[in-house]
Amino acid sequence: MALSVSAKHTKLAAELRKEIADGRYGAEGRLPSEAKLVRRFGVSRPTVAQALRTLREEGLITRRAGSGTYARPPGQLGGMVATRMLALLIPDFGHTEVFQLIAGHLASLARHHEYGLVWGGSTQPKLDADTRLEHGEELCQQFIEKHIDGVFFAPYELVEGGIEANGRMIKRLRDAGIPVVLVDRDITPFPERSEFDLVGVDNTGGGYMLGRHLLKLGCRKFTYVARPWSASTVDARYSGLWEALRRSGGAACTLGTERGDVADPVFAHKIMAARPDVIACANDHTAAVLIQSLGKLGITVPGDVRVVGFDDAGFASLVTPPLTTVRQPCQEIAISAFRAMLDRLVDPSFPPRSISLTPSLVVRESCGAYIKG
Repeated sequence: MALSVSAKHTKLAAELRKEIADGRYGAEGRLPSEAKLVRRFGVSRPTVAQALRTLREEGLITRRAGSGTYARPPGQLGGMVATRMLALLIPDFGHTEVFQLIAGHLASLARHHEYGLVWGGSTQPKLDADTRLEHGEELCQQFIEKHIDGVFFAPYELVEGGIEANGRMIKRLRDAGIPVVLVDRDITPFPERSEFDLVGVDNTGGGYMLGRHLLKLGCRKFTYVARPWSASTVDARYSGLWEALRRSGGAACTLGTERGDVADPVFAHKIMAARPDVIACANDHTAAVLIQSLGKLGITVPGDVRVVGFDDAGFASLVTPPLTTVRQPCQEIAISAFRAMLDRLVDPSFPPRSISLTPSLVVRESCGAYIKG
C-alpha cells in the first residue's frame, strides 16, 4: 500500500531527526539541499518542504537566507544554551518495548540539545530490572538530592499499592520544585485527571477504532481482558471499545470484562466460558501470552476466537498468528513530551496540558480479517 503524503513527510522528518541527533551533519550542521533530499528519498518537493517545516517548528533546524538549512547547534533552543539535567522514572522500561522506544527518542532529543539525562539512577542507558515501589521512591530522593531539573514519569502499574506510591512520589517531586511530565498515563484512575502535564496516545480513540473494525468483521460478543492493577490507560481503551459498541446500535452486542493472569490456562478457560467472538486485550503482551494459553487448551486463533492487542510492539508481527493491534506513535510521544518539559522549565506556572497523539489501526491475521469465507 502506497504511503500518503502525510505519512511520507512524517517518515522523512523522522529519518532526518535521527540523523541530526546522531551528528551526521558534523560541526557545520549543513543539511543537503531540498533537491538532493528529493532525489535521495524519492519524494516530491512539497513533501521535503513539509518535513523541513516540521523540524523547524521543533527547533531542530534553522534556515539561513542564501546559504541553506542547518541543524541547530546542540543545546540551543530559542537562543538559550541548555545546561540542565533531566531524568527518566519509567519502571516498565526494562520490560515494555514501547517505553524503550520512547526513552530512546527522549535520549536523542536530550543529547541534541545538550541536556544531561539520568536513566533511573544512572547517567548511562540501562535496563533497570528493579520495579519495586521502594526503588522508585529511592530514585525520587536521588533526583531531589541531585537537583534534577525535570522528570519524565510513567507511573507504576500492575502492582498492589501502585496508585498510592505514584501519588507519594509525584508529591515529593512537586514539593521539591521539580517539574514532572507524565508519559503514557496519569497517576489518577480513568477518567480523572491530575494537575500534571500528560503526553500519550489517545487510548479512548484507539479502543473505539479497534471496536469499529471488529464490528465490521461481524463480531458481536466481546470480552475485554487485562491484568490486575493495570494503568488508567487500560480503562480508557475499554471505554473506547464500549463506545463503539454503543454507537453501533446493535442490541445483540455484549462486552464482558475479565482481569487475571493470562498465562494461567484456567483463567483462559474462564474467558472462553462466555463463548466470545473476540477477545480484546489491554496490550500486545497480554494478547501474546493469552494466545499461548489458549493453544494449550486446543483453542485456535482466529479459527475458534479472534484476539487483538494494543501498542504494536515489535513482536506483534512475529507471534503466531500475527496480532491485529493499535500502534502507538512512540517518536511523536517523545517529541511532544520533551517540548512539554521545555515549556514547563521556562514557565512553571503554565497551565497543565493533556497531549493525546493519534493512534493507528494495524490489521493482521489474529482478528480473522483474512479468513476465507
